[in-house]
Amino acid sequence: MDRILEFLQPARQSILGFLQGVLGLEQTVSEAWIWASLGCSLLLLIYLSVWFLVRRPKTRRPTLDDPTTPVIEGVEDESIPGPASDAPPPATEPRDEPGPQVAPPPPVEEEEVEESLLDRLRGRLSKTHDQLIGRLDQILGGGSKEQDLIDDLEEVLVTADLGVKTSQDLLEEVQAELDKKSSGPVEIKTALRRKIGSMLEVRAPAFHTGSAKPFVIMVVGVNGVGKTTSIGKLASRLKALDQEVMLVAADTFRAAAIEQLEIWSGRAGTDFVKHKPESDPSAVVYDAMQASLSRGTDVVIVDTAGRLHTKANLMEELKKVKRIMGRELEGAPHEVLLIVDATTGQNAINQARTFHEALGVTGIILTKLDGTAKGGVIVGIANELGLPVRFIGIGERVEDLREFDAELFLEAIFGEPEGGWVH
Repeated sequence: MDRILEFLQPARQSILGFLQGVLGLEQTVSEAWIWASLGCSLLLLIYLSVWFLVRRPKTRRPTLDDPTTPVIEGVEDESIPGPASDAPPPATEPRDEPGPQVAPPPPVEEEEVEESLLDRLRGRLSKTHDQLIGRLDQILGGGSKEQDLIDDLEEVLVTADLGVKTSQDLLEEVQAELDKKSSGPVEIKTALRRKIGSMLEVRAPAFHTGSAKPFVIMVVGVNGVGKTTSIGKLASRLKALDQEVMLVAADTFRAAAIEQLEIWSGRAGTDFVKHKPESDPSAVVYDAMQASLSRGTDVVIVDTAGRLHTKANLMEELKKVKRIMGRELEGAPHEVLLIVDATTGQNAINQARTFHEALGVTGIILTKLDGTAKGGVIVGIANELGLPVRFIGIGERVEDLREFDAELFLEAIFGEPEGGWVH
C-alpha cells in the first residue's frame, strides 16, 4: 500500500499544483478531496480503455469457405494452404473465341387446323344423317316391295322432322323415280337430294343491311330458343363489318333479358337503348327509332318479349311494336327474324306458321343445331312457309352463327358416294 501511495504521490502533487496555480485555491484544500479526484480520474481512464477494446473491429483471415471472400477465376491464393497432392493442376477449359452471333431459330408453333364448316355441320347433323340416310340405305337394300318401301320411307321422313306435307312431296318424287324401271338406290337418293335442294331454294330478298339506313331488324321467338344470344352474335358479326349497331331492349317484361342484352351490347361495342323493367315496349322502340336517326346508326336490332305463339293477346303486343317502327321510320322493320330451336322438332314449324301469320316473318335463325337436333325442320319450314333460313347456330362461340348454305347442308346430310352423285 505504501508503494502504491508513493507511486501516486507525483500525481497528487500535480493535482495540488493545478488547483493552487490555475484555479487559485488555497492550501487548505483537504487531502481527502485530492484523493477522490485522483480516484475518479483513474476510473475514467479504465472505462475509456475497456470501451476502446470492445468497440475496436476485429480482423480475421479470409478463408475459401467464407462466402464474403471474393473469388477471382484463374488466380490462386498462395497464402491459403491446401491439401498436399501430387496431381497436376486441373486443366482450364479452352475459351471459345468470339465469333459472329447467330440468332436462334424462332420456335416452331404447331399449326392449329381449324375444323372446316362442312365437318362441323356433319357433326351437328349426324342425327339427321343417321335418321334419314342410314335408315334409307337399310330400306333400299332390303329388297322390299315397292309399296312396303314407300310406307317405310314415309315413316323415315316424318320422324326426321321434315313434316307431313314435306314428307308427302318427297314421296311423290320417289314414286316418280320408282316408276322408272332402271332406278336403284343411288338414283332414289339422288332424286331426294335434288328435291330437298329445290325446297331450300326459297325466293326471297337477300339479307342486305345496306338497303336502308337505319336498317331495322325485329327479332321474335318464344322464350328459351336462344333469342338474346343470337342477337348478340349477330351484332358482333355486323360490328366486324364496320357497321354502327344499336341494340334495343324491348323485352321489358323480363328484367334478366335487359341485363343479358346489355352484356352482349358491351361485348360487341354497340349503342344500347333500354327503359326500366315492365315499361311499355312501344315507348322503348319509339325512343330507339329517334335515337338511331340522330346518331346515324346503320343497323338497329330490336329484342322483343318471348311470346308463346298460342297467346293471342301477347301476339297483339308484338303487332303494336311493329306498327310503331313503321310509323317512326318508313319501311321498318326491314327484316323480321324468327328464332327457332332446332331441338323442338316439328313444333318449330307450328311456331313459324303462327308468327308468320301475325307479323310477316322474313327469315329464320335456327339455333342449337348440334348432334342432338334433327335438321330436317329447316326443310319443312322452307317448303311449307316459303321462309328462307338466314343463319344457323352451330356452337357457343360468337363466330358460330353462320350464314345458311343449302349446298353445305345437303352435303353434310347426304354426303357424296364414290364417283359422285348421278344427275
